[in-house]
Formats: sequence, C-alpha cells, structure tokens
Amino acid sequence: MKYIYVFLMAALFLTGCGSEPEVKGDQYTLKECKEELLEAEDFSQGESIDKIVVVKKERKMYLYKDGKVQSTLPVSLGKNPVGHKQQQGDNRTPEGEFWISRKLCSPKYYRSLCISYPRPEDQASAARRGVNPGGAVTIHAQPTWNADGKGDDYTLSQNWTQGCVAVTNSAMKELWYAVREGVPIVIR
Repeated sequence: MKYIYVFLMAALFLTGCGSEPEVKGDQYTLKECKEELLEAEDFSQGESIDKIVVVKKERKMYLYKDGKVQSTLPVSLGKNPVGHKQQQGDNRTPEGEFWISRKLCSPKYYRSLCISYPRPEDQASAARRGVNPGGAVTIHAQPTWNADGKGDDYTLSQNWTQGCVAVTNSAMKELWYAVREGVPIVIR
C-alpha cells in the first residue's frame, strides 16, 4: 500500500496535475477562477488570515491571523519602490493602510487581490497637485511566461510592476483561499 501511495504522488508530481495555471496563447484561462467566485468557493475558513503587512524595504509580505505571523512571502514591487505613490505612471507601490476590496480573475496575472488605493486622502493630494493619483493597484501573481514558476527566482529578484505587489502563482493560491474582501493590508 505504501508503494502505491508513493507511486501516485510521484505520478501527480511528474504530470503537474492541477499544479500550474492553464494558459492559452498569451493569457491565463479564467474558467476555474470565475467558477470559484460564482460558487463562493474562493475562501477556506481553516486557512484564513486577518491582516496583511507588506514591508517594502524587506520585499516581504507577512500574513497574520489573530496577531501572529502565519506565513512570510517574498514580493516584487513597483519599478520605483521608494516612497508613497504620488500619481499614475510613477511606478511606485502606495504606502499606508488599505483593505482588500475585491478578488479578480486576471488573464494577464492569473489572479489578483485588489487594494483600496486611492483612498480619499490620496485623491485629494493628487487633485491639489493637478495629477491623476492612479489606481488599479493589486496584489497579483505572475505573467503568463512564468505560469510554471520556473522564472520565480528571476521575478522575485526584481522590482518590475507598475506599482502593484507581485507574488508567485503558488503564493497567490495560498492568498486566494486565505483572504476575504475587507481584510486590512498595511504597506510600509
């Protein structure tokens, strides 16, 4: 019996059964993701987290439950990572207190957790300066060329986004099922 289990696990590992997101052309397929959202199967109470903290200078994301760190994930940030986002196109990752405003199935980045940027104070500050504060800031996974995760070491060694927080596809799977809309996120 032990050998059958080892054989089955090896077969699953070698075939990648369900381990990689499906890509068609240059986009992720969205069917599975949309079905999960539609059927409310995008959350697991047992694996839930209640707070996310991103420390930009460490390029780390800390996942909390009941005040205790449950997991630490490496991240990539905007191409211009120092300081708070000032306007659209500055490639900065915003800083401050936000919340997860929704989950998004993404043909470009697999799955995304939308962050509540810009806040009213960000909008007011940008308006005073006569600029657009930007928006559509997310925690997202990897581009399709890295769907299999073989380029994770490269992408995690760079700050390459336009102001988002990027994680690996496997980390996004962990986040996707652990996070509900409304979970606070602090970026500092």
